[in-house]
Amino acid sequence: MSQTSSSATATVQPHVGLFVTCLADVYRPSVGFAALKLLEQAGCRVSVPESQTCCGQPAWNSGDRPTTQSIAKATIAAFEGFDYVVLPSGSCGGMLKEYPAVLDGDAHWQARATALADKTWELTSFLADVLHFNGIKARLDGSAAYHDSCTGLRRLKIKAQPRALLAQVKGLTVRDLANPEECCGFGGTFCVKYGDISNQMVSDKVEDIIATGADTLLAGDVGCLLNMAGKLKKIGSPIRVRHVAEVLADMADQPAIGEAEGSR
Repeated sequence: MSQTSSSATATVQPHVGLFVTCLADVYRPSVGFAALKLLEQAGCRVSVPESQTCCGQPAWNSGDRPTTQSIAKATIAAFEGFDYVVLPSGSCGGMLKEYPAVLDGDAHWQARATALADKTWELTSFLADVLHFNGIKARLDGSAAYHDSCTGLRRLKIKAQPRALLAQVKGLTVRDLANPEECCGFGGTFCVKYGDISNQMVSDKVEDIIATGADTLLAGDVGCLLNMAGKLKKIGSPIRVRHVAEVLADMADQPAIGEAEGSR
């Protein structure tokens, strides 16, 4: 992914620092490219700092405060020069907003952390709530079930935003789950520490997804998507799994999560 990219508009543009996230970078790079495309379509100037790494959530959730503080300081230094920081992940976005707590006790860094947290946005929330973007140019014929990821839903209040954007996608019908607020069982390190519980949770979630009759599953966090895609594949379900940004950016012509190259 190129470090800097400019939109074609001649007006003054907000300069956005795109935080790609670890899971997108390693497992689903297309999510980063989709986010970049959407932000440019919405009139932003986008940069992708090469020094970015993890948001620090695994360390924070495991009680490793010193490592989390080190990661937080590096992230702040990499992104504080932008007008906004945007992430295609409610989970990682929620972690950046925790940086003031991570750096509590250090007045200098806590002030910088607060400034970063205040300008950090999850992608669909940024497009809908900040930019009021109505220029989605995408088509996907069929129906999609939408999973609300826990941190995005509870911490960042993201629910209506992705649905409002998806309503602009031609040919697509979005179907809600019977229990939309139930966790998929991923939970970062939770699925490692409590494997049996996590497996039951994702099994229940998959039953709910299948019951919608949708042919596609969408969500805003790669971790949740990997977890649910793995279970769907294991039971032989044909439901395709994609990040919401890929559909909004009209990039649903590539293999879905868990599919081999060349399939669609």
